Amino acid sequence: MKDGVLGKIRCVAVYCGSRTPPDPSYDDAARGLSRILVENGIGLVYGGSGIGTMKVLADAMLEAGGNATGVFAQSLKDEYLHDGLTETVIVSSLAERKAEMIERGDVIVALPGGFGTLDELFDAVARRKMHKGGHRKPIGLLNLNGYYDALLAFLAHAREVGYIAKEDADLIKSAPSPLELLKLLASH
Repeated sequence: MKDGVLGKIRCVAVYCGSRTPPDPSYDDAARGLSRILVENGIGLVYGGSGIGTMKVLADAMLEAGGNATGVFAQSLKDEYLHDGLTETVIVSSLAERKAEMIERGDVIVALPGGFGTLDELFDAVARRKMHKGGHRKPIGLLNLNGYYDALLAFLAHAREVGYIAKEDADLIKSAPSPLELLKLLASH
């Protein structure tokens, strides 16, 4: 049952953790996002890992009959690769992985995660800001349980100080639930 609001989204690039936090609400949110994607005929592209929240996200997509594409860097350990994806794309570097994920997604979503998730998020923002060679894809944070509140406050502070222009700070949208976030990104 495709939600008309999400109709223009064909694929979501998702950044998320390769670790599993003890609070189950983070994995539940990944499963919830997968369910929404499958129900709306939207594919997933993610980092290709078979561990942590990344595995939970991909497994939920596959179990529900959705398409999960993993973009995996050769520089990572082979045992981290998810072995049951719809499609696996092997690239030579993490930089190539980030570019390929942005290319394949219509929107970009960062679930709660660690350094890798933040790296991917800010790479997507920096590429969006580029005048030549950048992308125009909406970028969003799933601010589950206020996970990104401190980051959003820091970005507001950086804007107030003058290091981030208001229009650049507005490049990152946020919402507390997967459906709210997807609707917000689909409207931009």
